[in-house]
Amino acid sequence: MKKILFLFSIIILSCQTNTNTDKGADKNAEKFSRDLDKIKESGVLKALTVYSGTTYFLYKGRPMGFEYELLERLAEDLDVELEMIVAKDENRLIELLQDGEGDLLAYGYTITESRKKRINFTTPLYLSHQVLIQRKPESWRRMKLHEIKDYLVTNPIELIGDTISVKRNSSYASRVENLSNELGGKIFIDTLKGTLSTDKIIKKVADGDIKYTIADENIAFINSSYYPILDIGTSLSLSQRIGWAVRKRDTQLLATVNQWLENAKKTTDYHVIYNKYFKNKRLYKKRVKSDFYSINENKISPYDAMIKKNAALINWDWRLLASVTYQESQFQPQSNSWAGASGLMQIMPATARELGVTDPYNPEQSLKAGAIYLDQMMKSHENITDSIQRIKFALGSYNSGLYHVKDAQKLAEKQGLDPLVWDNNVELALLDLSFPEHYNKSFIKYGYVRGEEPFNYVRDIFKRYDHYRQFIEFK
Repeated sequence: MKKILFLFSIIILSCQTNTNTDKGADKNAEKFSRDLDKIKESGVLKALTVYSGTTYFLYKGRPMGFEYELLERLAEDLDVELEMIVAKDENRLIELLQDGEGDLLAYGYTITESRKKRINFTTPLYLSHQVLIQRKPESWRRMKLHEIKDYLVTNPIELIGDTISVKRNSSYASRVENLSNELGGKIFIDTLKGTLSTDKIIKKVADGDIKYTIADENIAFINSSYYPILDIGTSLSLSQRIGWAVRKRDTQLLATVNQWLENAKKTTDYHVIYNKYFKNKRLYKKRVKSDFYSINENKISPYDAMIKKNAALINWDWRLLASVTYQESQFQPQSNSWAGASGLMQIMPATARELGVTDPYNPEQSLKAGAIYLDQMMKSHENITDSIQRIKFALGSYNSGLYHVKDAQKLAEKQGLDPLVWDNNVELALLDLSFPEHYNKSFIKYGYVRGEEPFNYVRDIFKRYDHYRQFIEFK
């Protein structure tokens, strides 16, 4: 059975001043190691990344991203859980990897000689090249093509004496320095904070806040679909390899990830994922326009205000209640289940009547009833002192029924497990209640339960809650 570890604690890595550079080997590069054997022993793969509109983000309550989707599949194949660890400052990624904050640097990192002195890169995920991002004239739609071309920089040599805005220590900054040398003329660098995502920097060009920046062509392409005023046609580099990275000493992990990537890149699935994030202009524009896109707003759903109100009534983090709501209906108030449950919180008809619900499809009524029922389940497990474990018991009861959970507690105790701990104890007993040799025991009063449902239900809610806590502020 796959080892389950609920990842309740989230590490949002602070934005500190980075004293390291990408120039040369780091003296402390070898001070930490956590190779594949230790990762499997712990049951968790820790992936270091950053927020961006292609790498890792939240959209309509669901975590998404090119790196995120690949990492999910990698973790599943390794039979471990995935923990996403977000660095607020891109400049600190290598330092954080070397300090042991993550196992795998999973971000579209350009493979360079200076970086290879500090970390080991995986086999490339794809090739790209760097392009200049610049703004077309305001009246470009009324201009002829040659007039637009005359306005734009079309040859890198035209950049001599001008300024390009890029992040410190990025491959883009290195490219500007190399261009200056190659062209025999100075191109100045406007250094931007490492906390700014490439998407945000590109938006600054579109808004006219900065004149030029540089990005990988695939990222520039998908962003230009939303900002048609941008020109991305001037290449500044040859093709470059883009990869992930591990620590120098973690050779088992490197070999395994390399083999996995080689196999993955041969599949249709890999190319579908790539196209979703780097080629599909329609989906990208839809995301960017949405209020429920974490890059834009601190929102999860159209029902956030109602969720906050009802979460406060039962002293829950509203983001946890939002995760429950997504699990139940994906924020679709007209949802119906095969079992007869309906509405945002999928309340069963009998429960709805008890709680005074007159319209199960009314979001306000459904959320209030769901919160009240969850609170009832919490009170039914008052003997569980650990607050997180108690919430998990309440969620399991909400999903499968209180008395099935009580049966599972009895079975857990008979099996030598702790009846007051959900993780790896009562949840396992619930799984056993799917089999006649267990649910037919004399002390089991309520018989068969499809234990996999509450087992996965609680796990999925907390995993999603972890994502919500990374993207969405509690306010």
